[in-house]
Amino acid sequence: MLIQYLLIIGVALLLVFFLRHHGTSRTAAWVKVGFVFFVIFSVLAVLRPGAVSVVAQWVGVGRGTDLLVYAMAAGFAFASINTYLRFKELEGRYAQLARAVALRDSRVPENAATGEREPESDDDEKPRK
Repeated sequence: MLIQYLLIIGVALLLVFFLRHHGTSRTAAWVKVGFVFFVIFSVLAVLRPGAVSVVAQWVGVGRGTDLLVYAMAAGFAFASINTYLRFKELEGRYAQLARAVALRDSRVPENAATGEREPESDDDEKPRK
């Protein structure tokens, strides 16, 4: 069937492109364009199911419903990958932010300039009653 080859090649090419160029504004724009095409295809599938069936028969799928399910499976896979990569990017940003805040809020001991150690408080060594 033609659709099997088209889906496998298309998904593989999109996956390579998506993973290599993730995080760029160009890729984000293409993701939005792809989402718009997917929404248009879904609306057409609802309004004119016969047209989707004709396209499905052109590519070797028996029914339009099957073609729509294939498209939804591919769309869900890309949405999942996009979400995973976005979370990884956000985790990296949070780690950088936490490091920056920790460095900003760190304190230098008062006697560090003279090389003397601060006296340890006796409160920690005394047993509490």
